[in-house]
Amino acid sequence: MDAILSSTTTFQLRKPLLCNIHTPFSPIKIRLNRLNKSSHSVKRGSFPPPHPLRIFASSQTAPSAETSTTSSSYSSIPSTMKAWTYSEYGGVEVLKAVSDVAVPEINEDQVLIKVAAAALNPVDSKRRLGKFKATDSPLPTVPGYDVAGVVVKVGSQVKELKEGDEVYGDISEKALNGPKQFGSLAEYTAAEEKLLALKPKNLDFAQAAGLPLAAETAYEGLERAGFSQGKSILVLGGAGGVGSLVIQLAKQVFGASKVAATASTGKLDFIKDLGADLAIDYTKENFEELPEKFDVVYDTVGQGDKAVKALKEGGSAVVLTGAAEPPGFRFVVTSTGETLKKLNPFLESGKVKALVDPKGPFPFDKVDEAFSYLDTNRATGKVVIYPIP
Repeated sequence: MDAILSSTTTFQLRKPLLCNIHTPFSPIKIRLNRLNKSSHSVKRGSFPPPHPLRIFASSQTAPSAETSTTSSSYSSIPSTMKAWTYSEYGGVEVLKAVSDVAVPEINEDQVLIKVAAAALNPVDSKRRLGKFKATDSPLPTVPGYDVAGVVVKVGSQVKELKEGDEVYGDISEKALNGPKQFGSLAEYTAAEEKLLALKPKNLDFAQAAGLPLAAETAYEGLERAGFSQGKSILVLGGAGGVGSLVIQLAKQVFGASKVAATASTGKLDFIKDLGADLAIDYTKENFEELPEKFDVVYDTVGQGDKAVKALKEGGSAVVLTGAAEPPGFRFVVTSTGETLKKLNPFLESGKVKALVDPKGPFPFDKVDEAFSYLDTNRATGKVVIYPIP
């Protein structure tokens, strides 16, 4: 991941997406086109008109023309859609709202989702800043991992989902390695069936959209750490999107004997309401200096060096960002709908709650403002975009 993509990268895939890209601040027009297999170059940086640019999205490449792989009774699916996109890496200012992005085609194992709501994650900002451009999909990018919406088209190999199903999920199986070029901040998005689950019946789309990446990260990180009933845990960043779910899952799903968590002064009651037995004000106390130690420390904020100091002998620290020192380990989730299916009963019973930041949901035309807010690191729960037209 230390390698940096050169200014010109060649991709070789079956069905390119033809994009006419002008300057970074001009509207971006993206069209689907069926071509024979060939190699093309993607040049990043300035794109002077009128030269067309062919971009290949391997994670959402359309199936071959020889075989019919999809079915849909939705005659109203348009050919183009509204979406947020960026054509260069940078800050919030590179985000552009456009209205003529091609609706993605689907592979035989995918469904097309009419997006009702989407959520933002810190990884979206890191991706936009080019933090892992060496393993990113080609530009231009429609950002967004988390989605909730309605299935409007299914591939021929889709076994369980059908048109009309209300679903939610993280549409990129690997967050840092080849995430989808066309994400969830759009009217439509495509995703493999294995990445999705039926939306919990008691949740609205905005609530459901905020769950997938954070819930899967929380659950799978706890599993990886060997967390189980009767063990104790300290959650660093308990009021955030992942941290708030780690508290709940540790208590309600895994049967923790004790849950401690850090938060700022104004959010201590919030994390107590989620199930924290011990709320630590990080503005006044150094958690690593407390006499009490824990079986697991779940670090969502990048304090891996301090996290290991709060462990019992034989304990383990899950580190989501920054350096990890043994016995801590860096953890990056592999998304799967199976995790969401396991958690659905806890969500539908109300034992685990979906938490949308009180400043939201943000409307679709305010995605740039939502990202600016996310980047302050002051959100409580998840930053959600809803409704999406």
